[in-house]
Amino acid sequence: MPAEPIEDIWVYERVPGDPWWRDAVVYQVYLRSFADGNGDGVGDFAGLRSRLPYLAELGVDAVWVTPHYVSGGADGGYDVVDFLEVDPSYGTVEDVRALVGDAHELGLRLLLDIVPNHTSDQHAWFRRAVADPTSPEAARYHFRPASEEPPNNWQSMFGGPAWSRTPDGRWYLHLFTPQQPDLNWDNPEVQEHFDDVLRFWFDLGVDGFRVDVAYGLFKDPAYRDNPGIYSPSLFGHGPEQAMTTNQPQVHAVWRRWRAVCDSYEDGKILVGEVSLADLDEVGAYARPDELHHAFQFRLLKSGWDAAAFADTITEALTAFDAVGASAPWVLGNHDKTRQVTRYGSPARARAAALLMLALPGSAYLYAGEELGLPEASVPDDARRDPIYFRSGGRRLGRDGCRIPMPWESAKPSTGFSPAGSADPWLPIPADWPALAVDRQLGDADSTLTLYQHAIMLRALHPALGSGRATVSRAGDVIRVDLVARHSDSSPITCWINMGTSPVAVPAGRVLLASSPNADGPADGVLKLDADAAAWVTN
Repeated sequence: MPAEPIEDIWVYERVPGDPWWRDAVVYQVYLRSFADGNGDGVGDFAGLRSRLPYLAELGVDAVWVTPHYVSGGADGGYDVVDFLEVDPSYGTVEDVRALVGDAHELGLRLLLDIVPNHTSDQHAWFRRAVADPTSPEAARYHFRPASEEPPNNWQSMFGGPAWSRTPDGRWYLHLFTPQQPDLNWDNPEVQEHFDDVLRFWFDLGVDGFRVDVAYGLFKDPAYRDNPGIYSPSLFGHGPEQAMTTNQPQVHAVWRRWRAVCDSYEDGKILVGEVSLADLDEVGAYARPDELHHAFQFRLLKSGWDAAAFADTITEALTAFDAVGASAPWVLGNHDKTRQVTRYGSPARARAAALLMLALPGSAYLYAGEELGLPEASVPDDARRDPIYFRSGGRRLGRDGCRIPMPWESAKPSTGFSPAGSADPWLPIPADWPALAVDRQLGDADSTLTLYQHAIMLRALHPALGSGRATVSRAGDVIRVDLVARHSDSSPITCWINMGTSPVAVPAGRVLLASSPNADGPADGVLKLDADAAAWVTN
């Protein structure tokens, strides 16, 4: 098939002794929704510990757990009351220690989530700051004097103004909900506290952190108006958020945190949420002395479009290679509509997964995507996401991608909770038992089996997940040629057909295909279905 090469890119390939994280497969657990161990309808550390063997069998390298701290409950754990304690609904600090031990015995690393941009309004600092404007704690947040109008035009990411008032009339900043006041990172006491937080959990054995809002933290010290308003439809924050995101001072924080990581012999890591539109700017966060990984979300936010996918892959590989970093890839998470629904079919989601798992760099999976779970329809009276309420119902929010995991098809709550437990915190759709883990294990054509085989092959073939990537596109078909740099292993080509008709592509042998009906190869040609992907050798 004729195809014009977009770019020929040399990127990192794993070699003995290289850091594990550079091409790792990381599995994100939304803690409330993964497994309920104590029967209260909410996922917890006991439940997660019981399901670690499943993750080891899946073949992932690490598990990332969403916030587990004592929380005010306004935003799914991202409004933290105490960064050094575990929310009782999830367990205790000793449960985290035990989880680390279990994970390490199974060959898994454990990453936690850290939320440095803001606290809960119930945090002791903020309560003291509200009570006494002259207190040291008040200087740890962004307060502005009382006035009739908000200090500027800054808007909350969840809708509405980013400023709310205290009882004495002062304004305080919250780029998310009013229950999440932003910290003032110009204050050295804030920086020192988070040094202590990192070391506390690292000393417990935790292997790293995913850093929430890593592109944020600092704000314009003059509190000038933003030139525009962020829209969720954008690929990421850009010039319209010039006063509230991506301030240059933030890079000094990541260098400081990297030094903390490097002080540990076992090599702790930082994975930053860097939701910026400019991929070169995202890459700057992953420079050798800053974050180990910096998420870019353009692929996650792209529709089912070959040109968008090919351009994004090329730009991201180029941006990360320019700073000597590996590219992290993600197609789903706890903030985004699930792939099956977003792309329009399970077949497309399966094909996109094979493409992502072939690309050089690390791959981040979101719990349930390996089951092919769709976005769930949640009754309005069951919704929990503040986005839904702050937008007056105009934005449905993220509850539909946070439904509890279906484990066992014949059990109540599909095995999410023990028998006789409270109802799950979000309702499980009636048709989800058909997608449960026990229904898919051992089924050669299931999405779970596809992921298991893909992750296993990725570990066996140096060309997958690393090496040299040549990206090309012909119409709706993308070709990624992958060649190992440091071994003589066979090159592999990943094809993805994002069109509406089957296409014939050159192939000597099929390693794995997303469509169980892939025809061939015969006479060196594979008939690749529409909305399908395949890994082939020639």
